[in-house]
Amino acid sequence: MSKIDLASFRMFSFDCYGTLIDWEAGLLEALQPICDQHGLAWSEDALLSTFGAAEHVVEAGGKGFLCYREALSRVLVEMGKTLGFHPDANECARFAASVGNWPAFADSEASLRELQSHGQLTILSNVDNDLFAESEKRLGVKFDHVFTAQDIGSYKPSSRNFDYLIENAGVPRNQILHVAQSLFHDVAPANAAGLTTVWVNRRKGKAGDGATPESNAKPDLEVPDMATLAELLRATLR
Repeated sequence: MSKIDLASFRMFSFDCYGTLIDWEAGLLEALQPICDQHGLAWSEDALLSTFGAAEHVVEAGGKGFLCYREALSRVLVEMGKTLGFHPDANECARFAASVGNWPAFADSEASLRELQSHGQLTILSNVDNDLFAESEKRLGVKFDHVFTAQDIGSYKPSSRNFDYLIENAGVPRNQILHVAQSLFHDVAPANAAGLTTVWVNRRKGKAGDGATPESNAKPDLEVPDMATLAELLRATLR
């Protein structure tokens, strides 16, 4: 049983990519033709960790807010500096547009529907609105609120994003449960904002941190997948 009362929450807020959408599978699929074109033979772990480091550099660049399409284009250029290739404009554009093709995890839709029967569903994501609209179709669920980096003008782990969530949720802070895969982007800043957090540890049993920077943040609850979270809520309501 969960050590937190899941039934007490009126809103479930989510990171999308890595939590509900399998962004690592999507990233690797988008990177494969680029690797083939440039004769690269890097491991999946190397590609993901290089992406994570480059994305953090771009999003924290301090040169004004970039939409996520532009950010991803610049991430690919940064990756090239590390891995030894020079992407052209078409490669950057295709990579940036690939977000809409990234697949949903198999358990996302059913779990979200079960959670939505108990509370509102909210997205808090480092993405553009049009890109998330494509992901929402893949998830098969209509979210009650969608708060994107494009709306807010900053990227997680900025505290601004969590302040925006709390200010616009329409429910008290203590009735929001923030659910995410990234300790760095979500759990650490959500903890600092006074939110209760769930870590969906999709990489459990895998080495390294994948496409996210390392963090030692401690969630209030850890689950291996969304199906487990839905089952814990079901058990709480019995």
